Amino acid sequence: MAAPRLVLSVCLLMLAVITLAEGLRGAGPKKCCFTFTEKPVAKERVVGYVKTSQRCSNPAILLKTVVGRQLCVRPSTPWMKEVITYLNNKALPGQTKNL
Repeated sequence: MAAPRLVLSVCLLMLAVITLAEGLRGAGPKKCCFTFTEKPVAKERVVGYVKTSQRCSNPAILLKTVVGRQLCVRPSTPWMKEVITYLNNKALPGQTKNL
């Protein structure tokens, strides 16, 4: 009678340790890029961007296009820098630029 209780206790203890260890690690990155778009995308076709997590193995930028697609681009690409500058300087809805 003691042996089944001991086995059950050990299993429950192991499950608790594994659960705690996984919880401390935290959630992983939501999206990482492993393949990249090399072809330039017109800045007018891009509505937004986000940098991938530092936990991803490859630094990347996710572009969101007008039609809702997401593209992975290397941040060092020269045309990507132009797109980021364009988007950062673009007025937000409801804002006016002072000239």
